[in-house]
Amino acid sequence: MDTIIRSCVRIGRSVLSKPCPGTLAHSGWSSWTPHPVNAIGAMITRTYYADWRMLRDVKRRRLVKEHHRDRLRVNCIRKNTILPDEVREIADQEIAAFPRDSCHVRIRDRCAITSRPRAVLKKWRLSRIMWRSIADANNMSGVQRSTW
Repeated sequence: MDTIIRSCVRIGRSVLSKPCPGTLAHSGWSSWTPHPVNAIGAMITRTYYADWRMLRDVKRRRLVKEHHRDRLRVNCIRKNTILPDEVREIADQEIAAFPRDSCHVRIRDRCAITSRPRAVLKKWRLSRIMWRSIADANNMSGVQRSTW
């Protein structure tokens, strides 16, 4: 049984080490690498941000993701009226110890291109201005201009 497994592993290694015909690795290009992922877990599509406000919002989203479960547990203890006041006061102190930016209400939706904070369409993460210009140029999938 062990010899069968060893031979399968050996064959698998030899097959995996050879590039498949028709791929970039076979044609001399470097092998495929996955897209880089940022601290939040989303794919990085660009290496810069439109301005410092967008970078601040990205940091806030990362903090909210890190502390969400802990904040939720402590807030439930804080708001529970059945528990004694001493326990609720300790929960108040614990909430105050969290970073301020870890609260979900500090996140602001921003345009992914211009970082504009107002009139952002959530479905596309674009401001109305950028959405209109991209839709007018017919570069947006699933959007069709109305005609009558």
